[in-house]
Amino acid sequence: MKVVSIVGARPQFVKLAPLSAAMTAAGHEHHIVHTGQHYDAALSDVFFSGLDIPDPDTHLGVGSGSHGAQTGGVLAALDPVLEKERPDWVLVYGDTNSTLAGALSAVKQHLPVAHLEAGLRSFNRRMPEEHNRVLTDHASDLLLAPTEEALRHLRNEGLEHRAALAGDVMVDVCLRVADRARADGLPAAGLPEGVDPGAPYLLATVHRAENTDDPARLSALADALAELPVPVALLAHPRLLARAEEHGVKLARGAVRVGRPLPYADLVAAALGASGVVTDSGGLQKEAYLLGRPCTTLRPETEWPETLADGWNTLVPSPWELGTAAWVRLAARRAPRTPRGEPYGDGRAAERAVRLLEEHHRPERPLGAGR
Repeated sequence: MKVVSIVGARPQFVKLAPLSAAMTAAGHEHHIVHTGQHYDAALSDVFFSGLDIPDPDTHLGVGSGSHGAQTGGVLAALDPVLEKERPDWVLVYGDTNSTLAGALSAVKQHLPVAHLEAGLRSFNRRMPEEHNRVLTDHASDLLLAPTEEALRHLRNEGLEHRAALAGDVMVDVCLRVADRARADGLPAAGLPEGVDPGAPYLLATVHRAENTDDPARLSALADALAELPVPVALLAHPRLLARAEEHGVKLARGAVRVGRPLPYADLVAAALGASGVVTDSGGLQKEAYLLGRPCTTLRPETEWPETLADGWNTLVPSPWELGTAAWVRLAARRAPRTPRGEPYGDGRAAERAVRLLEEHHRPERPLGAGR
C-alpha cells in the first residue's frame, strides 16, 4: 500500500511522527509532502529531527500569505505531485490550509482521501480552521475520528458510513516524549530568560487570528498576562511577534518573559515543569490535559470538550473582563484532584489508523467511490 502524507504546520509534524513509524513497521510505502506552510525552522525542521521523522520526499515551499493565496498555492503545487505518485491513499491531518488543499487536490484527481483527526468541531464559523475541518470531512473517503465525541459529530452530519474511531495520535507521541522527559529528570530547556525551571511558572502561547489581529484585543491580552503572579513563559509564535510589532503592543512586561517556540520534546518538558498553561492553541490544550496541568484557554470554545471535565481546562475569551483578582485566581489555579480518564485513547492510535487504512483499501474501487 502506498500512502502520501500531506503536512505543513507544527501540529501536523507531531501527528506525522507516530504515523510514519507505524507505516514503516507495517511495511508500507510512505511519501511525505511538506507544503511549507510553516517554514520557520523552529516550527518545522526541529520537529523532523527531534521526533525522528524522515526528511520530506517533496517540499513545496509555499510559505505564508492570505488564506486564499496559501490554500491556492498548495493546491497548485500539489496537483503534479499527486498525479505522479498516484497513491492508494492521500492522508491529510488536522485543520490547516494544507489539509484542505491536500483533500481538494486528491478528490479532483479521484484519489482516495483519509482525514486524520476528523470530526472535530468548535462550531465557530469565524475560525478558518472550522471551515477547513468541515470541508475536508465532507470531501474525504475515510474519516479517522480521535474521540467518541468527534464520531458523534460525523454521525450528525450523515458521515457515519465513512467514519471509524482511531483514537488520537497526539497521545501516542505526547506520552512517549513525556516518559522520556521524566526519565531524564532534566529541567525544561529553552525557556525564556528570567524563567527559573525550578520555580513556579506558567507556560503560554497565543497565535490565533482572533486574538492577534485586533490591536485592542491583543493589547488587553498582553495586559492580562502581565498581571499574573508568577513568571509567564510566553513562547511567541512568529504571527504574534509580527502583529505585536505592527500594532505597537509590548509583550515583555510585568510577569511576561518572551521566548521562541520550542521543539516538541522541550515543549512537553516545559509543560511538565509548569504549574499551568495559558493558550489559544488546540493542541496545547490537549497536551496540558494529558500531562496533568490545568489549562486556561483564551477562546470562547474548544474542539476538545473532554478537557473541560472537572475544570482541567477552562474557557476564557476575555480575561480582562473578569477583573484582575478573578483572572489571577483562575489562571494560577492548582490542578484538580479528580483523576483524568482516557478520552483520547491508549497511545496506540497510529497503529490503529494504519490498520484502518489497510482494511478500507480497495485497489479496484471505481473513481470517486465513497464520496
